[in-house]
Amino acid sequence: MASPLSADPAPELPLAPTALVLLVGVSGSGKSTFAARWFAPTQVLSSDAMRAMVADDPNDQSATDAAFELLHTTASLRLARGRLTVVDATNVERWARGRLLALARRFGRPASAVVLDLPVEVALERNAARADRRLPPAAIRRQQRWLRESIPSLPGEGFTPVWVLTSAEEVDAVRVVVAART
Repeated sequence: MASPLSADPAPELPLAPTALVLLVGVSGSGKSTFAARWFAPTQVLSSDAMRAMVADDPNDQSATDAAFELLHTTASLRLARGRLTVVDATNVERWARGRLLALARRFGRPASAVVLDLPVEVALERNAARADRRLPPAAIRRQQRWLRESIPSLPGEGFTPVWVLTSAEEVDAVRVVVAART
């Protein structure tokens, strides 16, 4: 799938102010950094932050179910109020995206996807440099396989638009623009 960004040297990613935005990418692809750069902390629902909320530890995988329950509840409340809602999680599995898309549909909100499809070597290098949590390389490679399988289906799932960023340089070059509220 060609990225709509490829022809523009300094592309913009326009978003509706009421949108659900899924950041999609493997661990270590830069989703949290991208979220922190372009969105207010109140707009970003991070699976790691939700794990910290329910278990005092963002790395406690035993808290994942509770963390996503909190994430979905918070997303639902934000979308009901028409607030831009950004989900910072891997989102590489269709079933996980489907639950979030159902919320957007329920409240009549647009859903967009920003895919960080960087080379797996970048994610592995970043993962190895982490002091707080490291995933096994096999887990990141598995996420990469799921990501690559997912990219062609994203528009058909209901994401409009879908942006696919394939290098750190491309991620650094984009500019997120949220339309003014009317």
